[in-house]
Formats: sequence, C-alpha cells, structure tokens
Amino acid sequence: MWWRLAPQQGDREVVDPERFTSESAQILIGEIMGCNVELHNIQQKINDVIKKNNNIIDVLGRI
Repeated sequence: MWWRLAPQQGDREVVDPERFTSESAQILIGEIMGCNVELHNIQQKINDVIKKNNNIIDVLGRI
C-alpha cells in the first residue's frame, strides 16, 4: 500500500515516497475532491437546518 495511517502524526495519511506515482497522486486528488463535495453537502444541510430553526424561533416568538 502506498499510504498508511499515522496516528502519531494526527491521523494523517502519510505517503510512502518509494511507491508514490503520478497515478497514486491522481487517486489521492480524486479522494480529496470527493471529500470536499461531501463536506460541501454537509455544510448545505447544516445551513438548511439553521434556517429552519430560525424560522421556527421566529414563528414561536410571534405567538
């Protein structure tokens, strides 16, 4: 495997330079991009929940 989990370094993936290739770099970049998309989707869902909560608070404040 060209990467390993290194808990002693803050749970980062560490690349083994001997087996690191442009193909493995492309794979890592793809994984990072996928994670960024997932994080963006989570952020959108959080923002939606915050808006709904604010609307509920606004409605309850009028009662």
